[in-house]
Amino acid sequence: MKKFVMAALGGILAGVVATTQIAGPLIAQENASNASVYQQLDLFGDVFERIRSQYVSEVDEADLIEAAIKGMMTSLDPHSSYLPPKDFDDMQVQTRGEFGGLGIEVTQEDGFVKVVSPMDGTPADAAGVEAGDFITHVDGDSLLGLDLNEAVELMRGPVGSEIIITVVREGEDEPFDISIIRDTIKLTAVRVRTEGDTVVLRITTFNDQTYTNLKSGLEKAVEEAGGMDKVNGFVIDLRNNPGGLLTQAIRVSDAFLESGEIVSTRGRSPEDGDRFNATPGDLADGKPVVVLINGGSASASEIVAGALKDHRRAVVVGTKSFGKGSVQTIMPVKGDGAMRLTTARYYTPSGRSIQGLGVSPDIIVEQPRREPDEDEDENTRPTARSESDLRDSISNDSYTEEERRQIEEEREMAEEAAKLREEDAQLAYAIDLLKGLAALSSKN
Repeated sequence: MKKFVMAALGGILAGVVATTQIAGPLIAQENASNASVYQQLDLFGDVFERIRSQYVSEVDEADLIEAAIKGMMTSLDPHSSYLPPKDFDDMQVQTRGEFGGLGIEVTQEDGFVKVVSPMDGTPADAAGVEAGDFITHVDGDSLLGLDLNEAVELMRGPVGSEIIITVVREGEDEPFDISIIRDTIKLTAVRVRTEGDTVVLRITTFNDQTYTNLKSGLEKAVEEAGGMDKVNGFVIDLRNNPGGLLTQAIRVSDAFLESGEIVSTRGRSPEDGDRFNATPGDLADGKPVVVLINGGSASASEIVAGALKDHRRAVVVGTKSFGKGSVQTIMPVKGDGAMRLTTARYYTPSGRSIQGLGVSPDIIVEQPRREPDEDEDENTRPTARSESDLRDSISNDSYTEEERRQIEEEREMAEEAAKLREEDAQLAYAIDLLKGLAALSSKN
């Protein structure tokens, strides 16, 4: 018994000695790190004081400090930034769905301002700005060397005023100018329409109205179609959707899933992580779903596409998405401003981060650029002729009037589909895919 006690005491003593031997260098290292931080802060104070007192002209001390904070934030990543009070107010208005400006979502890449996507129905969209464009100048002033907030500030202005942006676009040999008239941007988060038997849900942004608009629009479209039995499937169009609120992306994903993980976030510490799961209930009632994405689909859009793809709830069609897989938290700070800080990465249900990689579509469908042929006159195009157009052709009396009407309707739908392929090849492909899935389902 005594030997056991002694052995136990020996173990405790050895543990204390070992801990002391390890902790000593760690404490010294931490003290050295703290001393280094204080030295750097002293350096900052010294530089600040010298600028304040010795710069060639008098400077505003508040502006100096704000510039230092902005520099500190932008050194982290393209999405972290300091929001002065006015910018913070503008951001809060924007998430409510109405604001003034051009209607583009931008980021910064290698010091250049890059368009993530133009928003539907906005001045930038109407003027022909495209996802992936690089904006180099605003009204002749170069944006090189400015941080993102400063570049955005140059693009702001009174509603009705003109702005000239200079754009570099892949496939174009030279930069070119685009004229845009600023306007009040009123975003309709979700637009719903039917194409034949397919319900198309166009989600333009993820603001606090998105899920509500989606649910009401979907239910109305199904009712107008004559019930869910008359619908062959749903297209969720997320092209050029730059993202928005994480909570809304989760609700939209949940709307089409019965169970399972939607997305998880992982921060610097394990306790900072979170996991979001679907709840029972599918607005589409199990009908096939196709999700459309492209290089302008970012952030919240990628959460939805990734969740529905991983659960095999939807077929993803289009081109690779933008690849923004980080979560920004808005933290109010003293002085009525805020900081937008990247606090986590998000992961699709399969555990894959899309940061920098994007969501890859199940079926890649490029959207061809339409280049009208100026030499072709519509009036000179040959018109397709058929047997029924020939003089004295034999009539077909093997169909009833009802069957004839049905054939005519099917032909009109086919012609509309062909027209859509010219206007929007990706959406037409998605609708054709749903038709095929519905045909297979009806045979089983």
